[in-house]
Amino acid sequence: MRYLLSSVAAILLATTAYAADPVPADLRASALEIFKPLPSTTPSVSHNPITPEKIALGKALFFDPRMSASGVFSCNSCHNLGTGGDDNLETSIGHGWQKGPRNAPTVFNAVFNIAQFWDGRADDLAAQAKGPVQAGVEMANTPAQVVATLNSMPEYVGWFKAAFPADKDPVSFDNFAKAIEAFEATLTTPAPFDAFLNGDDNAMTPAQLQGLALFIDKGCSSCHSGINVGGNGYFPFGLIEKPGADVLPEKDKGRFAVTATADDSYVFRAAPLRNVAETAPYFHSGKVWDLKQAVGIMAASQLGEKVNEQDTDLIVAFLTSLTGRVPEVTYPILPAETDATPRPSGVIVK
Repeated sequence: MRYLLSSVAAILLATTAYAADPVPADLRASALEIFKPLPSTTPSVSHNPITPEKIALGKALFFDPRMSASGVFSCNSCHNLGTGGDDNLETSIGHGWQKGPRNAPTVFNAVFNIAQFWDGRADDLAAQAKGPVQAGVEMANTPAQVVATLNSMPEYVGWFKAAFPADKDPVSFDNFAKAIEAFEATLTTPAPFDAFLNGDDNAMTPAQLQGLALFIDKGCSSCHSGINVGGNGYFPFGLIEKPGADVLPEKDKGRFAVTATADDSYVFRAAPLRNVAETAPYFHSGKVWDLKQAVGIMAASQLGEKVNEQDTDLIVAFLTSLTGRVPEVTYPILPAETDATPRPSGVIVK
């Protein structure tokens, strides 16, 4: 009930009407009450000072498939930095070619989310980095095996010592996760929307500005707000009208699995919308491939409104202004295995 009341109240507050061509300065003033531009520097993360050495180590670990039991899957497999920071699949393929239960969110700008995963079960990127490594349907590894693999390669041992110089035993699963977190914190994508928020009246097209006005006016921004245009709160999927089981599978009750609270049934973290035009398919189920269709489903299920085609096109135009400049990332040269490196295994443990 608390989600319903807060969301309805937010929607009712979003009553500002805009002309067909909103005045940029006025629209910016309204937008800055709801959104924030990306920072110009790498954001800090709690309890994990970011250093160049830690970023470089995290980058290597992010791309290293030997962190999986099979030696096939890396973080980049499901969060491909060349394809929007995700895998562009309905749900991800993991160990033994098993199919995972949910769509992989983009890693770009994930540092700004309130928590990680669709149900928010990981507090931060370091906690998130540990999850897929140990999930039987994803990388199917263990912390001990990861540490043994890293310790078997002298170059990795040296990199961990450089990244965590104060630690007596720097090669640990906790430091593995912290290094990946440090690298992922650099994966931000400044977009035309940020330039507009920062004062550039010409950064967005007239259609994108009209779409932004509609996005605010219709109440979309009551859930999709903040620096990541979402990712900062939890809401029921189907606040007004539940979509069909093809979009909202009945067995996946979202945050309920984390809190065991009835009010959290079918509650999910609001999707961050940066780069959304490049991260199809959509929703935790990954069942919708068309962005216009996704907008229509959200309007009906969350706002109880049927948005006409013209307004849908304008909202989609605004969403394209969230497509940002991807940081240039060169593929790292990884340390070579030794005789002590654990051998890969494709065995599926049930």
